[in-house]
Amino acid sequence: MSISTKQWQYAVFVLFLVPGLSLSTWISRTPNIRDNLLASTSLMGWIIFGLACGSLIGLLTANRLIGKLGTKSVIAMCLFVICIGLITIGISAAFFKSVLLVFLSLVFFGFGFGMVEVAINVEGASLEHAMSKTLLPALHGAFSAGTLLGAGIGYLAILLNIATIVHFLLIALLDLLLLVIYIGKIPSHNGKTDQSEIVDCQNGKVNVWKEKRTIFIGLLILGMAFAEGSANEWLPMTIVDGFNVEDHVGTAMYTIFLFAMLIGRLIGGNILDRFGRVPVICIATLIAACGICMLVFVKSLLIGGIGVFLWGLGASLGFPVGLSAAGDEPRNAAQRVGAVSVLGYLAFLVGPPFLGMLGERVGLLQAMIAVLIILVLVVFLAPAVKKL
Repeated sequence: MSISTKQWQYAVFVLFLVPGLSLSTWISRTPNIRDNLLASTSLMGWIIFGLACGSLIGLLTANRLIGKLGTKSVIAMCLFVICIGLITIGISAAFFKSVLLVFLSLVFFGFGFGMVEVAINVEGASLEHAMSKTLLPALHGAFSAGTLLGAGIGYLAILLNIATIVHFLLIALLDLLLLVIYIGKIPSHNGKTDQSEIVDCQNGKVNVWKEKRTIFIGLLILGMAFAEGSANEWLPMTIVDGFNVEDHVGTAMYTIFLFAMLIGRLIGGNILDRFGRVPVICIATLIAACGICMLVFVKSLLIGGIGVFLWGLGASLGFPVGLSAAGDEPRNAAQRVGAVSVLGYLAFLVGPPFLGMLGERVGLLQAMIAVLIILVLVVFLAPAVKKL
């Protein structure tokens, strides 16, 4: 049966949404899981580190596996791994109350997440090429929509006092249902590397790690990923601890952050086309920095909520714009995109334990000043994303 371009497009949008839904499902229940494990802030940072470790392993092994199996098979495999990982996280926290088992479950979950992120972006690029139109910003918007949906469901689950394991199991079943419905609408050949491409790749390559522009783009992505990832990993607990509110309030504030991310990515394409990458990234970074200032320095939950919105809005474009800039030059574009992605994921690897240890000493709310400092430094890297 032939697959229409429209069916393919719908399928890719849904498959971008599923990892976001799964990730924010885990994040929305981190305060509950911390309480179940009786974990300190510092220990929780090391638990979350498992997700980063697994993601980095998945990222580093993705290209080779995609080249052998194609994106369709890798996406199917990884989304199944994510579902199993989500269920084992819930079981480990609810029944075993084991820090080690939760950590290992997060490594497993992160492996699937990191690898599928590469696979769906490769698939998105193939779709973009086939349709001859820019789609990646909107596809990243679908991911943000998934995170927003997951956070909203998490908020309701907490209000309704639904057990974490039940919540995770239902989301895993939803993920599997969407996978079964839409994976068949993905072409089977995408992402596979033939032997002639491998030989050409081995003979005439440049070392992208020696290119200053690539390194600067990677550092910019690292900074923006740190700003985004800090909220993804710590915002619910930061609000709960910093303002002495109940868990559902922390999840609600995280939902505000995700909603702002979604808006930024949906409108970002038109703004970038009109004003250019460099000024947009500079302004976006400053908006995010102002939002963090409002959250940290103004002791008001209402003002903090506005700050969280600005934080999400400002942080929304850094990762997609950096990836687009890395791919400006067609020759070795895949290598450059891979290189800056690794640097970006270092933020997720280093960020959780660093902020956890800092938060243990000064409080999570004050620890966000470190994110503020990183954002200020990112402004000076913005010229690197200028379109070639």
